[in-house]
Amino acid sequence: MLETGTKAPDFELPDQNGQIHRLSDYRGKKVILYFYPKDNTPGCTKQACGFSERLPLFLEKGAVVLGVSKDSVESHKRFEEKQNLAFTILSDPERKVIEAYDVWKEKKNYGKVSMGVVRTTYLIDENGIIIKANDKVKAAEDPENMLKQL
Repeated sequence: MLETGTKAPDFELPDQNGQIHRLSDYRGKKVILYFYPKDNTPGCTKQACGFSERLPLFLEKGAVVLGVSKDSVESHKRFEEKQNLAFTILSDPERKVIEAYDVWKEKKNYGKVSMGVVRTTYLIDENGIIIKANDKVKAAEDPENMLKQL
């Protein structure tokens, strides 16, 4: 996980509509950048819906929400439509940003070890500096916790 106080790596990734987003596009705003394992799974759906429901509150506080997984743009589009998501989700199938943010790790699930995205949320300030980093994320609680951080 990247340390608080460090500059967040810039990136260039497509969203669920194929539009390119860069972290530097959001200078002057706080950014909640959260990494999740997979579209349309129970925990990831709870987390995404929680951010979507609270989006007006995040915007009021001058923050944008960006979700990132290694799923394809098409998968993200289906996820957005099925769950009626109101924020941007970014596709990183090559894991460039996932690895730059140090969230591709060894995971244990029911005794089985595999590599995957560890659910992690970063709060990045208006100047691109990480001011909060959390890799002990509980999917259902993350949106409310991040709202309190603002």
